[in-house]
Amino acid sequence: MSETKEEKREMSELAFASNAMRQRIAPPALGSVKQRINRAAAALRWSASRTRDVWYADPRVSIKPRELRKIEEIAGVAYGRKELSEIDAIISRADALLMGTDPDFVRPFLAALRALAGHPDRTGTEGE
Repeated sequence: MSETKEEKREMSELAFASNAMRQRIAPPALGSVKQRINRAAAALRWSASRTRDVWYADPRVSIKPRELRKIEEIAGVAYGRKELSEIDAIISRADALLMGTDPDFVRPFLAALRALAGHPDRTGTEGE
């Protein structure tokens, strides 16, 4: 039985939600699994059965966007996701600049790197 792309995305969201509940919202230090599920339900303001289904990543459950945002907010992972996307954007821009075929950029950039590194083989830079 093959899964569609949408089903795989939902599963990853469900796995994320389950993991966030288990590790961040109701960590093991809070006691038994039943106590942790009740604590997560109270924090999320969900019913115990809804929380239990997400906790155990029941494949019949689908996470709504507002529920996912609530989990991110309470678990404190929204900032990390934002930071990760910003870093990915910076890396993409750097790749585009460095891998570009524009020789007008590459030559001066490499010259600047050499100057910054103080390339010792340049004329007039030998030690005394």
